[in-house]
Amino acid sequence: MKRVKKKFIFVLFLVTLAVTFSFKSKSGSTENTVIAIQPFSDLPSKYTVHVYKQLKKLYPNVIVLKPIDLPKQAYYSPRNRYRADSIISYLRKQAKPGQVILGLTGKDISTTKGNIKDYGIMGLGYQPGKSCVVSYFRLSKKNTLEQFFKVSIHELGHTQGLPHCPAATCFMRDAKGENHNDEEHEFCTKCKAHLESKGWSFK
Repeated sequence: MKRVKKKFIFVLFLVTLAVTFSFKSKSGSTENTVIAIQPFSDLPSKYTVHVYKQLKKLYPNVIVLKPIDLPKQAYYSPRNRYRADSIISYLRKQAKPGQVILGLTGKDISTTKGNIKDYGIMGLGYQPGKSCVVSYFRLSKKNTLEQFFKVSIHELGHTQGLPHCPAATCFMRDAKGENHNDEEHEFCTKCKAHLESKGWSFK
């Protein structure tokens, strides 16, 4: 009888330990993730400050890195632009373990879209990914700061695994070559739930 009781207690201990470890691992994968804002040297500081302050309201672990120059290999001289995919690749290599890097610039950026080799964009982020980049070059001149933040969290949403969303007012709406930022007001319920599982807060 005592052996059965001891065996039961030992099994219960192992189960408890496994559940605790699993919980810590899951929470660690979200709470320990750091969003590192990487401003490029062309960017006025007010843009970095605005994105940082707004992002801190939604996610606790945000840091700002020292400004750096845009990577020379990303420059596309025929259009005087910077290739967003090359910038993302560069930032991904700079990311430390547990980091997601958000690159910020005012330069025109582009990528390949379908048959268009060099397509101008506001931002780019892979789903999921370790890095993304955003530019204010194509944003409205009236409310650039607000739109800049919206594009930033859109691209960060991709790095967190979110696809484009069909909801017209959701930050994850597909721009489809246009600027719909003024029509976007928040993440939809589904997108919020996904981000909350990653440690984001919308209270």
